[in-house]
Amino acid sequence: MITRLKNRLKRFRSEEEGGVYTLEFAVMMPVLCMTLIYGVELTTHANRQFQLERGLEVTTRIIRLNTGQNLTHADLKQSICDNAGGLDNCEDNMRLEMMPTNPREFASLPASPDCTNSPLPVTPVRGWSLGQQHELMLMRACYQYEPFMSGFGLGKLIGNGENGKGSMVAMSAFVQEPR
Repeated sequence: MITRLKNRLKRFRSEEEGGVYTLEFAVMMPVLCMTLIYGVELTTHANRQFQLERGLEVTTRIIRLNTGQNLTHADLKQSICDNAGGLDNCEDNMRLEMMPTNPREFASLPASPDCTNSPLPVTPVRGWSLGQQHELMLMRACYQYEPFMSGFGLGKLIGNGENGKGSMVAMSAFVQEPR
């Protein structure tokens, strides 16, 4: 039995007809695997972005329709996380900014979003105001997360922030409804 196996392996090794296909397989297989891994990472990133956008939009609607209530920063953060569904450590890894804006002299939020750095103490809330009736408000949520495959491929590119975390930003503008 061992002799037959040796003979078959010897014949397989001396065979030269499949050499071209083996080379093609060896070159193309890593490319196909990388494409698959990039696709999985990109899909999870897009899904997280969609969840963050949805949570922010639903919370924006709650704020807009409930002008009379005194909502706190923690209430809004909790609402975004509840409506986003499935974001890991959402309340710890998210930072909110909200400020009133004059539509005739438009001034946007600062260009660089203020994101949370997990191991460091949290900085004070930046640019936070609930606004008044008929006032244009801008709200931005910045969420940091660990990529699906943080040390490889697209995950390594996404996680170029501190501690290898990637960040995504969602913004919303709304006008406070009258009471």
